Amino acid sequence: MIIQSQFTPAPGLSNSHFQTLLPTFIRNQLIFKGVNQRLELDDGDFVDLIWTELPETSKTQKPIVIIFHGLEGSIHSPYAKGMMLALKKQGWIGLLMHFRGCSEMPNRLPRSYHSGETDDAKQLLAYLDNAYADHALAAIGFSLGGNMLLKLQAELGSASPFKSIVSVCAPMILSACAERLGSGFSKIYQAYLLSHLNRKLKTKAQQHDYEKLINLKLKDINQLKTFWQFDDLVTAPLHGFTGVDDYYTRSSARQYLCNIQTPSLILQALDDPFMTQDIIPQESELSSSTVLELSEFGGHVGFISGTVFKPEFWLEKRLPEYLSEYFCAGD
Repeated sequence: MIIQSQFTPAPGLSNSHFQTLLPTFIRNQLIFKGVNQRLELDDGDFVDLIWTELPETSKTQKPIVIIFHGLEGSIHSPYAKGMMLALKKQGWIGLLMHFRGCSEMPNRLPRSYHSGETDDAKQLLAYLDNAYADHALAAIGFSLGGNMLLKLQAELGSASPFKSIVSVCAPMILSACAERLGSGFSKIYQAYLLSHLNRKLKTKAQQHDYEKLINLKLKDINQLKTFWQFDDLVTAPLHGFTGVDDYYTRSSARQYLCNIQTPSLILQALDDPFMTQDIIPQESELSSSTVLELSEFGGHVGFISGTVFKPEFWLEKRLPEYLSEYFCAGD
């Protein structure tokens, strides 16, 4: 089912770039203090978790909502901090899983994370099932994390432990998004994200022989100027793909949406500067348990409503509102 979003941008802030960029500037003083935990993975690596509170410290079996952040995101991302605080206010437990290498510490192995990597999330779910099986479970994915979450939900099928999930601004066709980020003003976002990726790659190159592993010389890292180049020369070979086309084809979530069998909301802004409307699926591609909510405005993970002088972050109202429909009163 496809529905029209009720989001209305703040007057004067309907521009997609304003919506995308302003949260970084107006929420930089937002404070969140959580509980850190490290989850060791089967291959010897780890992911760092952060909770609003540990479930065992709660007097009731509060629902747990997992947050999967976007490319090079972390608990320091404004949308992540804001949503964790919103979940806490709701009386639920928020749990953010940092993708490999996205917390304060670099991960141990040469590999990192990518848009279609669901194995680490599955190990987290196995841990939660063993430790906190009595808690109802839901998830929210932003951008890259949203694409991964949709693919994960499809892979799990009817065995999904989630009461419901929400994906926000997911790049559901990766090739189209890489092309968009390589053109026009969107190149600014590409340059910013690649500067983070390349800097991190240089640091890891001091520990791992990337020239031997993937035929990438240290001096070549500065030449990675587009996502196509980075994903073809780094992401794909590090994670077992034959090249960028193989990576984009197999990791894009849109093709898997028909396999989702439990309640899922996909929220997309039609003016998102990270993608084009070509990535939006047709209603026939959606499973009966999936709702696609389309907003004319919102930018990339922005959705600022209210007023310029008193902005409101609409996602922090809309997402808990949706998830609450699937949490029973006793959860």
